[in-house]
Amino acid sequence: MEPMDDDRRVPARYEPGEGCLTTAVRLPIRIVVLVVVMPVRLVWDALTALGRAVHRTALRPLGRGLTWVWRTLVVIPVAWVWRTLVVIPVAWTWRTLVVIPVAWAWRTLVVAPLGWLWRYVLAPVGRGIAWLMRGLGVALLWLGKALLVWPWVALWRYVLAPVGRGIGVVLAWLVRYLVVVPARWLYAEVLTPVGRGIAWVVRGLGAVVVTLVRWIVVVPLVALWRSVLRPVGRALVAVVTVVGREVGAAFGRCWRVAGIISRAVGRFLGTVLRWVFVEPVRWVYRTVLTPLGHGIRNGIWRPVRQALRTARETVRQTRQELRRALFGAPGKP
Repeated sequence: MEPMDDDRRVPARYEPGEGCLTTAVRLPIRIVVLVVVMPVRLVWDALTALGRAVHRTALRPLGRGLTWVWRTLVVIPVAWVWRTLVVIPVAWTWRTLVVIPVAWAWRTLVVAPLGWLWRYVLAPVGRGIAWLMRGLGVALLWLGKALLVWPWVALWRYVLAPVGRGIGVVLAWLVRYLVVVPARWLYAEVLTPVGRGIAWVVRGLGAVVVTLVRWIVVVPLVALWRSVLRPVGRALVAVVTVVGREVGAAFGRCWRVAGIISRAVGRFLGTVLRWVFVEPVRWVYRTVLTPLGHGIRNGIWRPVRQALRTARETVRQTRQELRRALFGAPGKP
């Protein structure tokens, strides 16, 4: 075989760089993708900014205000009424009139008699019955062994076992000289030569069939794969890979470019909205609403809270006086 020329050898590695197909596909794909992505990115950034502004300026203050109103007007008064006028008196009355008498009656009328009955009647009777049943069980076990187990053990040990061993020796001798020895001779002298001849014939037929299949089916398929299918497949894979890589890179770059443009537009619109709406609203809040809120807090809300605290203390003292008048003063610990 002649040596292969040096100019026709495939290089071990190619020089780094992009091919002409990549350069030709990249610019059109990026232009198309930028045209498609730009409106989507503008809409996305606008909706994101709108949602953040609504959450920061409307939803969060509204939620805090509703939470404060609900806690101040509903939760705190209902909890105070429930704890002061319902739970404590009902719990004290239930414990004094129901729990303590029922517990004393249960201990005196049920637990103590049952404990005495178990300790002085049921436990001794149970121990006596257990001792009697244990002795009866031992007697029955000994009687069962004497009547049932020991005769069968003696019969097996002195009669059945020797007879069985003798019969086993005879059967083993018969099976060896009537079955095993003839079968071994038949296998060695008849079946082994016949099997070797059949294996030789089958081996020759198999070699012929393998050769025919190789030259009729395998060799043409291998040639078709190496000469046609593999080059075409590599070319298709290369084209699809380049197009897919460039499409992905174009989407990433165009998304970032659209983000830069969208942020610039958003900053401009944010500046306009700030000087048109936010600054006037902030001025109104700082110069009008804040002094008004301070006046309402100092002039109305603080006196109302002081009156509620005084009413709560009055109700607590009244309840203590009623309890002392009805049930007497509590004893010293």
